[in-house]
Amino acid sequence: MSSKINHHHQNDKTNGQIFPQPCPHLADFHARNGTKPFRAIQDCLHIKPPGGRAAIRRDSSEVPRCGVCGDSSCPRLYACMACAAVSCHVPPHSSHVAIHATKTSSACSHEIAVDVDRAELFCCACRDQVYDRDFDAAVVLAHTTSIIQSSKPENLRKRRRIDYRPWSPDLRERSLMVNNASPIDSMSSSNGDLPRGLRGLNNLGNTCFMNSVLQALFHTPPLRNYFLSDRHNRYYCQSKNGVRLCLACDLDTMFSAIFCGDRMPYSPAKFLYSWWRHASNLASYEQQDAHEFFISMLDGIHEKVEKDQHKPRSQGNGDCCIAHRVFSGILRSDVMCMACGFTSTTFDPCVDFSLDLEPNQGSSMKTSSTKSNHSCNCEADGMNSSQNCGISTLMGCLDRFTRPERLGSDQKFFCQQCQVRQESLKQMSIRKLPLVSCFHIKRFEHSSVRKMSRKVDRYLQFPLSLDMAPYLSSSILRSRFGNRFFPFDGDESNTLNEPSSEFELFAVVTHTGKLDAGHYVTYLRLSNKWYKCDDAWITEVNENTVRAAQGYMMFYVQKMLYYKASEKQGTS
Repeated sequence: MSSKINHHHQNDKTNGQIFPQPCPHLADFHARNGTKPFRAIQDCLHIKPPGGRAAIRRDSSEVPRCGVCGDSSCPRLYACMACAAVSCHVPPHSSHVAIHATKTSSACSHEIAVDVDRAELFCCACRDQVYDRDFDAAVVLAHTTSIIQSSKPENLRKRRRIDYRPWSPDLRERSLMVNNASPIDSMSSSNGDLPRGLRGLNNLGNTCFMNSVLQALFHTPPLRNYFLSDRHNRYYCQSKNGVRLCLACDLDTMFSAIFCGDRMPYSPAKFLYSWWRHASNLASYEQQDAHEFFISMLDGIHEKVEKDQHKPRSQGNGDCCIAHRVFSGILRSDVMCMACGFTSTTFDPCVDFSLDLEPNQGSSMKTSSTKSNHSCNCEADGMNSSQNCGISTLMGCLDRFTRPERLGSDQKFFCQQCQVRQESLKQMSIRKLPLVSCFHIKRFEHSSVRKMSRKVDRYLQFPLSLDMAPYLSSSILRSRFGNRFFPFDGDESNTLNEPSSEFELFAVVTHTGKLDAGHYVTYLRLSNKWYKCDDAWITEVNENTVRAAQGYMMFYVQKMLYYKASEKQGTS
């Protein structure tokens, strides 16, 4: 509430914070009329589209106009709560609603009005918005009714979850285990104290980019469990589809080799050849980008599934293939017209989050965060040094990724409500979290103007535990609209059924050196110990070594994985 209201009355000060007193005109309106006008106006509340902003209309096709000047294009039109007269408010020029407020009789007062396009209370005397719990309850009820009436029955069904039950083999499964399985021998090598599954990968010629990503994937819990439980059997796949390119089959082969107990470095030559066939434009012994390899490999697994099923399936659903079941999430993009407030929303699937490093304090760009108080303490002493000095945080990068961004005048979007191109405000958020979140830090910059590329060597702090709740669409929209935010059409409709937002770090891919002559190394977190995977060499390191490394890709897994009821209860 602005300072204009505070001039009318005293403020309360509690614990060092100043809270303005309730609007005296609203209190007088309550004393005269009670809550009956608020309940009566509920019939005039229209929610269009369902889940959108509430508006005051006697009829959905009604075009409200100012009763004094007859203008319908004013940015603010208000309807009097006492007599329903519509008046405009165009500060600082004219305020017909303020003139109307002077018409106060002994029977009723006209100071309280409602914004016809936003369904928000307005005090004409104070010339400011006011809050009333009873009025807000009427708006909330109208939102809820609109959602129930417009939602399809299948959208209201809750996703089923089942409790975890330990597996116990039946007689048939015991027979298969006895006849076809052999016990795992105890490891007798000098490195027998290392966890099973830690095995070096030979460098086949500038393939550290591939080895670093593969080490992270070998120890991605949902992906590891999928292949080690024989959910993709390479022998069955090849007998069914013939001997042809299948990156999932090659992954199955490598998982078997990595977790067999052998400590000798493994050569992923077969997988490299299959990947070259899939991404022929990257088939060379030159150094490649680890993030580009990660995206290309997941795309190869997904492409093979689409060919097998003869019809494309949405990546955003997360059920098309194992790659997207593990890594797929959904991003939400809101572009809001700054003239009328109309918002255009789009949803895009993603398999990782590419984040810009926070700008330096010495630069002119904004470094403050809306959700956290992380800062970069750096003094810029030159153009080149200012780009590489300083400290960024992963949370700060996420804050920057999800904060509102005003698009430039050359990026005006066509507003469907104004029917012209307008300046806009864009905000990204995460609608659906993946099981495993991969954060890619943009350390390689390419300038088409200067025709040069360089690497940003700035230090990045990253936590071992990460709460993604502040960056979810539901959290960001509620911070924007308060309790007026209502999801619709299955969009975060049941927060209790949403996956966990708590994540744990288990792998960090780092890059050292220059842009064209660098080296990739992976740090793995297993049983609360850190291990450095440098091609064929595996060594145990302390946590400080990992924190001091130059993080390029960070892999976080949900702390709590939920089980859902299978549609095929009879299958394994």
